[in-house]
Amino acid sequence: MNQIYGLSPVLEALRARRRSIQKLVITSGAGATRLNELMEEARRAGVRIEKSDRRTLDELTRGANHQGVVAVLIRDSHKGHYADPDEILDAIEGPPLLVLLDGIEDPHNLGAILRACECAGVDGVFIPEHRAAGVNETVAKTSAGAIEYVKIARVTNLVPLIDSLKERGIWVIGVEGKGSIDYTNFDLKTPLALVFGSEGKGIRRLILERCDAVISIPMRGHLNSLNVSVAAGIVLFEVLRQRKVKSRK
Repeated sequence: MNQIYGLSPVLEALRARRRSIQKLVITSGAGATRLNELMEEARRAGVRIEKSDRRTLDELTRGANHQGVVAVLIRDSHKGHYADPDEILDAIEGPPLLVLLDGIEDPHNLGAILRACECAGVDGVFIPEHRAAGVNETVAKTSAGAIEYVKIARVTNLVPLIDSLKERGIWVIGVEGKGSIDYTNFDLKTPLALVFGSEGKGIRRLILERCDAVISIPMRGHLNSLNVSVAAGIVLFEVLRQRKVKSRK
């Protein structure tokens, strides 16, 4: 990934200062208020600003919805988004809240999940190296800048990771439509790693068998499932609700 586009993703990249940005390419099509804020942040970061026409930005982003703003990175920072799994775990303070993604293939879903994770204060997100979406321009745009703050690790295999989490006293909980426990009836205040499966097949059997429990979100309509990013948001904020209630006692 050698560029970021969109007002929120670029602004958060400038604020986070985690990546080296060569220049901003902007067009008059960007929203005036947000654009001024972004340009001021770029000046503070010492990033060069270059004005161009919309056609140039369309070509740079291959026709994506860039909102009139593209940040060109000095080098490919694809690997720069990934943290070391042990460093994530060792840095956690308080009851852990982790998310394991078992084969999310749609980058839009991955971006939306990362946005929910950032808003919920998740300590780390773990994704497989193979047969799963990784961080790219689409994920960056969909996450609305969340990738600049969420700690993401890629692992070869989720199974050894789960075993390692259990050794640390972390409960591994699968979230599946077929789960027998209502998510609101499960104690989510414990050290926790939530597992969400792929869009089509859900959590793989081998992973599911290693979960300490499997919870579900009850459905009341005619459809029997939610988009995985929606499900992630619902369960993550139930975790926050339960932990907030506990802290008041």
